[in-house]
Amino acid sequence: MTAGTQVEAPLAARDVTVGYGGRTVIDGLDVAIPPGVITTIIGPNGCGKTTLLRTLSRLLRPSKGAVVLDGEDIAKLKTRNVAKKLGLLPQAPVAPEGLTVAELVARGRHPHQSWLRQWSSDDAAVVERALAMTGVSDLADRPVDSLSGGQRQRVWISMTLAQGTDLLLLDEPTTYLDLAHAIDVLDLVDDLHESGRTVVMVLHDLNLATRYSDNLIVMRAGSILAQGHPRDVITAGLLDEAFGLRAEVIDDPVGDRPLIVPIGRTHVRPGRRRDPGEEEDPT
Repeated sequence: MTAGTQVEAPLAARDVTVGYGGRTVIDGLDVAIPPGVITTIIGPNGCGKTTLLRTLSRLLRPSKGAVVLDGEDIAKLKTRNVAKKLGLLPQAPVAPEGLTVAELVARGRHPHQSWLRQWSSDDAAVVERALAMTGVSDLADRPVDSLSGGQRQRVWISMTLAQGTDLLLLDEPTTYLDLAHAIDVLDLVDDLHESGRTVVMVLHDLNLATRYSDNLIVMRAGSILAQGHPRDVITAGLLDEAFGLRAEVIDDPVGDRPLIVPIGRTHVRPGRRRDPGEEEDPT
């Protein structure tokens, strides 16, 4: 790529307005997803994070504006064509009872099937690669509902990989996971990004979001407050504005990202640096 060349975003929202039951959640929002990086949407509960992700994936149709996928209005594309370009993992998905891991992952190939093109050895090879990439090949014959939470998340991600898309949307992929399993799943997401995929996800854990993301979208009340690399976006002022959170922002000792240290009302120790404008305790 030559200097100054602009790479078109594979996915973008243009002046979209979205709501539920007559209530507007997002109003006139513009956002472009940069290619080849991990973008994470963060913000307080009810700010519109999942609404934005569901709109980008075409699960929700905006009342105004458009979502553009590879330069085309996603609303005008056939569902099968969208599924060939975009893989979605919704929050807390549920598999039919008794379905095995291999059977679930094989469902990722459905967009590529038709009465003219039935299951082939190529499809089987894609499923095998997806199982191997997510480290669940040894679970192929196990029922999905017999797995642990971390194993299930890997299997669901494996199914989205089997779709063969370069764009993955993940809604809270660490929901209900303990910290060790959450790190395990996010390490997998990072591996997928390193293999060339563009990832968009919603996370609640701010420090995991900053550590695993190249691009943050910070939302509040249906609007975007800031977007960019965590080093450029995360400040004490932004955290206060977006979350009402008092925090110190320091360097992460294990990476080149910011680390957020929340300040609780009862956890301020003597000798702490006072906030600007804060009066000194006369005692």
